[in-house]
Amino acid sequence: MENDEVEKMSLADHLTDLRKRLVRACIAIGIGFFACYYYKDWLFDIITRPLTAVLPKNSYLIYTGLTEAFFVYMKLAIFSSLIITSPFVLYQIWKFIAPGLLPDEKKYVVPFVISSSLLFIGGVLFGYFVALPPAFEFFVSFNSKYLQAMIAFSDYLSLFVTFLLGFGLSFELPVFMFFLAKLGIVNAKMLSKQRRYAILVIFVVAAILTPSPDALSQALMAIPLMFLYEVSIFVTKFVEKNKAARANKEE
Repeated sequence: MENDEVEKMSLADHLTDLRKRLVRACIAIGIGFFACYYYKDWLFDIITRPLTAVLPKNSYLIYTGLTEAFFVYMKLAIFSSLIITSPFVLYQIWKFIAPGLLPDEKKYVVPFVISSSLLFIGGVLFGYFVALPPAFEFFVSFNSKYLQAMIAFSDYLSLFVTFLLGFGLSFELPVFMFFLAKLGIVNAKMLSKQRRYAILVIFVVAAILTPSPDALSQALMAIPLMFLYEVSIFVTKFVEKNKAARANKEE
């Protein structure tokens, strides 16, 4: 039974550990920031490609304030650093919550970091390659000889970051459900029973997060989320089986 005890920590210990994890995460993000800022022009080309690919010939992104370009490049570097350092940041999150887990649950640290990182980065890449191009093509389609697009890079970057972060975080649904199942808040039967309502919520979220109002862009986000919801049910069943096995072992 000693091996199944949860590590005891005081509130002060938790706060100290939280500060340590935050400092390490911030240092990693800071190092990533300087590296990304050094390659800012290369990152600029990558990030603006979904838009520049559909803009009319001889079109440009603009900035209207004297310091605007500098601060936009900084935001670009921060966003890129968050993507690059996400595995390390997720590892720090896991190490913070690990003391509250049982010893046999702590072995999930590697699967957690790998799956969380792959899901987040996968969501970002899906948004970049699949969802953004048709959305931007829709918006640029209003360009005509009477109406010319003059897009500020700051506006574009805000939309780009919000959209891709929305995809990245929404793809973390199975991991989120894993922890809810561990806390006993959800179970596989509940998720299966509420599937039709979940699908409705998914389409509402897709309508909010997608920049384009057309049905195609919303479906491109909703379909993978529905698949991830089914994966979440499987993950929840896995958690329930582990809990049942542990309860039988204790008896």
